[in-house]
Amino acid sequence: MAQPLVGVVMGSNSDWEVMRHAAGQLRVLGVPFELRVVSAHRTPDLLFQYAETAASRGLRCIIAGAGGAAHLPGMLAAKTLLPVLGVPIPSRYLKGMDSLLSIVQMPKGVPVATFAIGEAGAANAALFAAALLAAGDGELAVRLQAFRAEQEAAVLAMAIPEEG
Repeated sequence: MAQPLVGVVMGSNSDWEVMRHAAGQLRVLGVPFELRVVSAHRTPDLLFQYAETAASRGLRCIIAGAGGAAHLPGMLAAKTLLPVLGVPIPSRYLKGMDSLLSIVQMPKGVPVATFAIGEAGAANAALFAAALLAAGDGELAVRLQAFRAEQEAAVLAMAIPEEG
């Protein structure tokens, strides 16, 4: 396995149902990544250690999925200079709006790129990570362009069913 370039972290293994879409998209594009469960509230020392060592371990960015109060992306961003891409996880009562607002409303000076709630956000965070990396990796840029060409071809091949 190649040296991971992207960290994919989540606050709980229950977030995997959403975050697997980030991992799957990275896998399709051939971007090496690592998976971790790191809780901002239950394992703060682990969170600090993970963030503080991420760059020295070769990571180039971190995709962080979190639900509820969603402090994981912001706390990671506070402890590393690497780009942090936040994915709001849908929550039981507020359907992820609480997570979205917690991630997107970072104070000035501690940025977190924030994506859509749920599966689309996880996949798009992975595509964004790939685009960041592709700026310095021609082979990845070719794979990313091929992915986009496949998307275009799929749309162009669509037909609208006739009313019956």
